[in-house]
Amino acid sequence: MTTLARRLHAATGPDHEAGSVTVFVAISMLGLLLLLGLVADGGAKLRATQRADATAAEAARAGGQALDIPNAISGSGTRVDRSIAVAAATTYLHQAGHDGTVTVSDDRTRLLVTVTDTAPTAFLNLIGISTLTVTGHAEASLVDGITGGGT
Repeated sequence: MTTLARRLHAATGPDHEAGSVTVFVAISMLGLLLLLGLVADGGAKLRATQRADATAAEAARAGGQALDIPNAISGSGTRVDRSIAVAAATTYLHQAGHDGTVTVSDDRTRLLVTVTDTAPTAFLNLIGISTLTVTGHAEASLVDGITGGGT
């Protein structure tokens, strides 16, 4: 130490709080990091839910287009083959790489699709939550015949 620094150190005495962090700052920073983590991981969960809903809607749309072609051409019977509709929606889910269920409603007029997906976490991983599970839903109406006014 230089002579001036020794004199100043002797005059002021040692600083017992030098380099210490107050409890308030430590708790505040922890709270801010937790809030940042909830925003970031909440956004990831929202995006995953939107993807699951979109995949379910596309699978329902694929199933809703499954026609019973012989009956549709002849103009007799049911126009939508419900077993083919379930198979088409299930095939779409598998090709898209998602897990889900496809069912026909009890009144046999709607195709119901449920998709389950996961989203990785960034900040919640620090407390042991590595993924968030989300579910998407969609349905398609299974229409027999032509509806509405067309030309």
